[in-house]
Amino acid sequence: MFSRPSLERAYVFALGLVVTSSLVAAGPCDIYASGGTPCVAAHSTTRALYSAFSGSLYQVKRGSDNTTANIAPLSAGGVANAAAQDSFCASTTCLITIIYDQSGRGNHLTQAPPGGFRGPESNGYDNLASATGAPVTLNGQKAYGVFVSPGTGYRHDAASGTATGDAAQGMYAVFDGTHYNDQCCFDYGNAETSNTDTGSGHMEAIYFGTCTIWGFGSGNGPWIMADLENNLFSGQKTKLNSADPTISDRFLTTVVKGEPNQWAIRGGNAASGSLSTYYSGVRPSGYNPMHKEGAILLGIGGDNSNGAQGTFYEGVMTSGYPSDATEASVQANIVAAKYATTSLTSGTALSVGSSISLQATTPGYTTRYIAHTGSTVNTQIVSSSSSTTLKQQASWTVHTGLGNSACFSFESRDTPGSYIRHNNFVLLLNSNDGSKQFAEDATFCPETGLDGQGSSIRAWGYPTRYFRHYNNVTYIASNGGVQFFDAASLFNDDASFKVNTGFA
Repeated sequence: MFSRPSLERAYVFALGLVVTSSLVAAGPCDIYASGGTPCVAAHSTTRALYSAFSGSLYQVKRGSDNTTANIAPLSAGGVANAAAQDSFCASTTCLITIIYDQSGRGNHLTQAPPGGFRGPESNGYDNLASATGAPVTLNGQKAYGVFVSPGTGYRHDAASGTATGDAAQGMYAVFDGTHYNDQCCFDYGNAETSNTDTGSGHMEAIYFGTCTIWGFGSGNGPWIMADLENNLFSGQKTKLNSADPTISDRFLTTVVKGEPNQWAIRGGNAASGSLSTYYSGVRPSGYNPMHKEGAILLGIGGDNSNGAQGTFYEGVMTSGYPSDATEASVQANIVAAKYATTSLTSGTALSVGSSISLQATTPGYTTRYIAHTGSTVNTQIVSSSSSTTLKQQASWTVHTGLGNSACFSFESRDTPGSYIRHNNFVLLLNSNDGSKQFAEDATFCPETGLDGQGSSIRAWGYPTRYFRHYNNVTYIASNGGVQFFDAASLFNDDASFKVNTGFA
């Protein structure tokens, strides 16, 4: 089966599958198939999940002309061609429109439609994810994950081959263990076909976050749990399972699997080590038998509950209940992919502790700088002859990002302790209250200016949205979105700022 070169430096997984240290010969779905539980859905924007897969991994749409492009692996079984995306999306914004199913069953994930909860788009659909919000490397090669902000979701309601009723299934997903919140529900897995809550046991999906309305684990979270509809379960009971630990590895392997009156939660560091079992046992009361419907979702709950956030890199659903040995081999494969972080910023370099001013680049507005009047962040005409007060209001101290140290936060020079943050997509100057929400809302990631000048400054938690001045007020705006300040006209100019030395 393997050529002699592929046997060099090889080691054997639990199932006897052979990989090399430089090239994985069998992908996760090859491993599941060898274990008798083949993939019926396989989604990833970072890599191929079959050794022979060379088709499209995902599709992106750029904001400049709404043209789409499919992104494939660099080679069969390999890492996504991030360079092709970067070239296609240069000097504009891009969204992920389709996450293709690699199993051959056509279970592609697309923009989630309205459900019990409506999406934020004018037609009730959920938002699409930024194509550039979650850059990573795999074995040193750049790729992009799916950064899910609140309001973002993907779904496939007419899936082929997924488990229904009480049939057995397995699932794994690789998430960012540091990106989560306490809202419902950051899920990947099996859900209702109607996008509404049709009753207990009609879902079986992986959940990750700190929601405590239903079940929860030990510590303060986040936890891997199972969304079985009308409850998030950490174990057999409806509340605490002390064996389900707080777990926040930067790259996190999450597993949920179920068969008649048996299910399990497992997890581990996706960058090293093995999986642990946090629950394995009988179904909760009222959930035996199960009534799974077979739809597939990502980033939302079964009724389209879309308040959660998280980052997805890869995941699959199987036919049948995978053995722990099969999952051990899959985990070893994931570890061998060597997920690692990479820079979230580009463009003009910022120095922590420095004072900067942000100058508009839109023709006719280049005398304006981002400043504030009380708590309102706006643009004002500022020059060397302006008053000391105005100069201070238009100057910002650069800090390491309060919510993510790979990005930045901007403190007012004249109001120490107050930072630019967004609230309902409006930029405000507020005092730091020390909360996780404030820290994330006050964290921004500069990148090369969309109009070729200076920097465009995107919100870390909403990477489709950038600093934008509109009628001299500032927002975090998306290119062509539903808000009045999202207008596509002049977006690149309005969302690009020259980074100058602060006036004060």
